[in-house]
Amino acid sequence: MKASICSARESDWGEVAAIFNEYVRDSFAAYPEEPVDASFFRQKAAASPSHPFVVAEAEGRVAGFAFLAPFHTASSFRHTATVTYFIRPGHTGRGIGSAFLSHLEAAGRRLGITILLAHVSSLNGGSLRFHLRHGFKECGRFKRVGRKAGREFDVVWFEKALSAGEEGTRS
Repeated sequence: MKASICSARESDWGEVAAIFNEYVRDSFAAYPEEPVDASFFRQKAAASPSHPFVVAEAEGRVAGFAFLAPFHTASSFRHTATVTYFIRPGHTGRGIGSAFLSHLEAAGRRLGITILLAHVSSLNGGSLRFHLRHGFKECGRFKRVGRKAGREFDVVWFEKALSAGEEGTRS
């Protein structure tokens, strides 16, 4: 599927929230138990304006969103960011997640980011496999810290080191 990636616009926040809320209602991919509104993502983007918040457009609509966020507010962590991406159900498995990750890695390098982190629910097998396939290494697991829909889940942390000229992983 051909999708174009561009910076999120004011008119996208409603669609971004709608995509996220499908995962809130129907899966363990999104941690909240209740839907969020557009202001949730508008505020998230505004909190770290130097980091990219992008959408993928396909077939005339927003097919997903992705962003980098600072890992920590202390300046000693300025080279580390977390990655987040959600693809509209029905558009997964078509390369949009890989395109998002490639875009965010390039943007991160331009920002001086050398380490990407991702946290994933242990009940989200697709995302666990995605990160492993894309060079992330599991680096930590918080056992049974999440509880949603009557089920407990772990939060699995992944890391990926970015080198200046190529993608790489840290041992």
